[in-house]
Amino acid sequence: MTMSRDAKLMAGITLLVVPTIMYGGWTLLGVLTQGSAGAAASGLKLTETQWALWRAGHAHAGVWTVFSILLQVLLDSTRLSAGLTWLARISAPVSAVALSAGFFGLAYSPSFRWLLDAGVCALLIALLATAVGLLRSR
Repeated sequence: MTMSRDAKLMAGITLLVVPTIMYGGWTLLGVLTQGSAGAAASGLKLTETQWALWRAGHAHAGVWTVFSILLQVLLDSTRLSAGLTWLARISAPVSAVALSAGFFGLAYSPSFRWLLDAGVCALLIALLATAVGLLRSR
């Protein structure tokens, strides 16, 4: 199977985000171990809720980023209009960023809830468009 030029472009751009996820994990490890491993976060104290939201943000960033790359490959096999295909291509990595940013933001302020909602909407757009396009192409 060969990837389309569009899938390669979006997968390549998405892969550029992975070092930020790696740095986040390294920093989270440093906070968790008070600097004995990972990046030392000077004086950062988190509540249990903040810990849970940080872990959720980091986990969602990694999982949805990998999933968005998979969707790029699947979108090559769909029967969708060019506009809908691009909407799904862009919505997939945007959902990964918005969902994880929403969790990190919620650790400090409830006003970041809109990022979670935006991430869920973007993810639904990418998933539903890909699913419909795959079913149409059978």
